[in-house]
Amino acid sequence: MKAHPLIEIDPAKAHGRPVIRGTRVPVSILVGSVAGGMTPADTAAQYDVTEEQVQAALLYAAELIERERHYPLAG
Repeated sequence: MKAHPLIEIDPAKAHGRPVIRGTRVPVSILVGSVAGGMTPADTAAQYDVTEEQVQAALLYAAELIERERHYPLAG
């Protein structure tokens, strides 16, 4: 996975989960907010980050999903 200059993983922040660099805002919160219907602009305003940082969080999540192995869901 390539480096993401706007994302950091530090065991001292958010229990080692990915956050926006220089903040304690978890990537998962930003991705979840957009998935829940907030616009990237509203999400950025809500969590005091930039729209560029929200987009970086979405890209990071997309790359994580792409790396995963996928199995059919039981139906």
